[in-house]
Amino acid sequence: MQRGFTLVEILIAIAIFAFIGVASTAVLTTVIDSDELSSARFEKFQRLQRAVTTIERDMQQAVPRAVRTDGQANTIVMRGGESDESDNDGLAFVRSGWQNPQMMLPRSTLQAVAYRVRDGKLERLYTNYVDNVVGTEPKVRVLLEDISEFKIEFIADIDEEENSLSDNDELNWRESFVGATLPKAIAFEFVSDDFGRIRREFTLSGASL
Repeated sequence: MQRGFTLVEILIAIAIFAFIGVASTAVLTTVIDSDELSSARFEKFQRLQRAVTTIERDMQQAVPRAVRTDGQANTIVMRGGESDESDNDGLAFVRSGWQNPQMMLPRSTLQAVAYRVRDGKLERLYTNYVDNVVGTEPKVRVLLEDISEFKIEFIADIDEEENSLSDNDELNWRESFVGATLPKAIAFEFVSDDFGRIRREFTLSGASL
């Protein structure tokens, strides 16, 4: 005669399977949450890479071209440092290399560019035309969010005989720059809530660091 399970044994078995199910669900939820966090951080890292690439491209293609407003003469080709337009530092200049295949668009390949921080967002501003009239509103592209600090520094002059700097030279970084020629180097430094303090240094006009 076969003996069946008692009620107590059935309840114990149900409890064990229920515990296993809850534990499995908890593990699966943890894995999913971890994957989502990893994906979110990877997306933020990709955005950081794109922002740095954009800045680097602008720096590499900066040109000594002044911006005229309402046709007024101007000799300043770059202006940077503390700015009323930015919560921290700001930078304005002209770059070349703005693609215009076969000149199909009614603009040149030059582009007036500016950088600033507003409400914790690192923004890149640009206009379709280098020379504009008073009141022209630039287009704004947000590069990064959750930025708590933003500083730009400059090296205006180096040894004229060598026209270069060695690793042992002390760099004389300036906090601001307004000039009719481009500086030798520019440093972008900002603090990201996600990645901490980040600094990138770029050379201009053929100088090397």
